[in-house]
Amino acid sequence: MDGSGRALDCRSFWKAGAYEAPTAPTREFQDALETGDFDRARVHPKFLHTNATSHKWAFGAIAELLDNAVDEISNGATFIKVDKSINLKDNSSMLVFQDDGGGMDPEGVRRCMSLGFSTKKSKTTIGQYGNGFKTSTMRLGADAIVFTRAIRGGNVTLSIGLLSYTFLRKTLKDDIVVPMLDFKIQDGDIVPLVYGSQGDWDSSLKIVLDWSPFSSKEELLQQFQDVGSHGTKVVVYNLWMNDDGLLELDFEDDDEDILLRDQGSASGGFSKSQKEIVKQHISHRLRFSLRAYTSILYLRKFDNFQIILRGKPVEQIFITDELKFKKVVTYRPQAAHDSQVASVKIDIGFAKEAPILGIFGMNVYHKDRLIMPFWKVLQEGSSRGRSVVGVLEANFIEPAHDKQDFERTPLFIRLETRLRQIIIDFWKERCHLIGYQPMDPHLRSQYKATLKESVGPAPVHHKASSVRRTGGLSSNLLPETYDDITTVGLANNGSHLQSSDQAQENNMDSEVLDEDLVEIGSSGVLDPSFIEKLSEENIALFSR
Repeated sequence: MDGSGRALDCRSFWKAGAYEAPTAPTREFQDALETGDFDRARVHPKFLHTNATSHKWAFGAIAELLDNAVDEISNGATFIKVDKSINLKDNSSMLVFQDDGGGMDPEGVRRCMSLGFSTKKSKTTIGQYGNGFKTSTMRLGADAIVFTRAIRGGNVTLSIGLLSYTFLRKTLKDDIVVPMLDFKIQDGDIVPLVYGSQGDWDSSLKIVLDWSPFSSKEELLQQFQDVGSHGTKVVVYNLWMNDDGLLELDFEDDDEDILLRDQGSASGGFSKSQKEIVKQHISHRLRFSLRAYTSILYLRKFDNFQIILRGKPVEQIFITDELKFKKVVTYRPQAAHDSQVASVKIDIGFAKEAPILGIFGMNVYHKDRLIMPFWKVLQEGSSRGRSVVGVLEANFIEPAHDKQDFERTPLFIRLETRLRQIIIDFWKERCHLIGYQPMDPHLRSQYKATLKESVGPAPVHHKASSVRRTGGLSSNLLPETYDDITTVGLANNGSHLQSSDQAQENNMDSEVLDEDLVEIGSSGVLDPSFIEKLSEENIALFSR
């Protein structure tokens, strides 16, 4: 059957949930529910869209599907491929994910594609199984079809499942129908594996052929040819579009990447060369380049696993390797008394482009997965903390549903407070290493003495080397360990005690830093003349 009429009238994700739904099932459909003839889950179709709105960002949805493949490393997975394919029914683009993990048997694929509750008369819900799969696929497109092959106990099974928002909407369903097809290998042949009646199996096949990109059973089975002996392929089609009628995902501008439209421009009143610096940095590119985002998505190096994006492996980037003048500090979260939470190591340093590029922020991972990239715990636009970048794995707090943020618990709030303190302490200790005036009086005096000795009669000619030589003058102001408990701080007159938050606020307010040395734009690019200007001002100040 051709693809005409097999797409939603509205292809914008954020508008696709606005439609009038039937208020009650038909008598025929209700009878089918009660007899239990349907092999499916039961939830209103609108839930598919509502559930998917947890993903504000399309790349967040893709990341969840990558997570599923990474979880399969323990079952022998060595790759996850992400690529574009063409729907031959209407010549539209499709997004394909394929891994060589253990695959799913018929029971496993039903857990993956079920949501809400089963038609069995049981209080046990099954919505907890594979929820990320449904939110992710439905955020990327209106429809998804799964092909999975598994070996369990010497038995080889092939299963197909169709999750089609288009089918449910177009046929006015008020209940989710997820048609499933199962096959087994028998005497070297692929034969249907029927759990209900043959009529049910044939009905599911008809729905799949009518509403999927494939027109025959033979075409469906061809999809298993490159899956191998075990693995899973997910095809997402009827991809969502933006308000201009263009696909959210851009497959055309870069043959080796998948881009998000309208996300790649660098803001701020900067020259063309300065904008290019910003546009090439990972902190900017991850917002619109899937290759950039996936390069830092996992904290640890894969030993025998690859993310292959459009035919080319993604090269992992480790942010800690991109830092200079870095240091490791310890953070001890205050969890429950019976908690097994251990100390957390935080890598902190200056971005290697500092101070030209004012990129800053903390990169927070949870169980190896990036949750918050370049999280700005300090106020943006301030020189304080400029170019300071950190990395930590915070397994003691729970990520939000979309894995792009954390739940705002007291533990999280305390972490945020401590990170501010860590960044400010690091800045006070080492900002002179990238050309700023030392914050500590002891360092200032050493800095002044060094400049007097090294500058000589022509200070301007030696300004760059003078600043660099101060690298060995650090007095190690940054504590090695930060405990997540209420700290005691002194007010300016030293007469009373403060909470950690109050002390933090006063520390920030009382620090001596020339905020007007440079105007920092929203994209974080520093005028190249700043280094020369800053060095000259430092020399003039400390040579008096």
